[in-house]
Amino acid sequence: MHEKHLFDYAVIRVVPRVEREEFVNVGVILFCKEEKFLRVKYILDANRLLAFSPELDLGAIENNLQAMQHICLGNKEGGSIGELDIASRFRWITATRSTVIQASKVHPGYTENAAETLEKLFIELVI
Repeated sequence: MHEKHLFDYAVIRVVPRVEREEFVNVGVILFCKEEKFLRVKYILDANRLLAFSPELDLGAIENNLQAMQHICLGNKEGGSIGELDIASRFRWITATRSTVIQASKVHPGYTENAAETLEKLFIELVI
């Protein structure tokens, strides 16, 4: 039997007009300390996003999501935030902010395989 590990996740959202609090889920970020796992999985469905908000700058959103991915992986492209320890990087990405790209509240769970759990959450919450 595989050991279960505690994990935390948040849904990544595009919020075109923060004052309206309307959003589209575009990704999931998952952190599991025991597996030393921090990944974000996202998809930009241009048709869906532009139907929701025609004035969106999809290029800027894509750049921000790629930066988030670099931060998760601890790449140099993640800048000074990407150099932080894994837990601090997760907390930075999921911090409450009032911008076009936001994270939901953080939710906990248990997993035997963080990568499989990320995929499952992505399908359930985004696709």
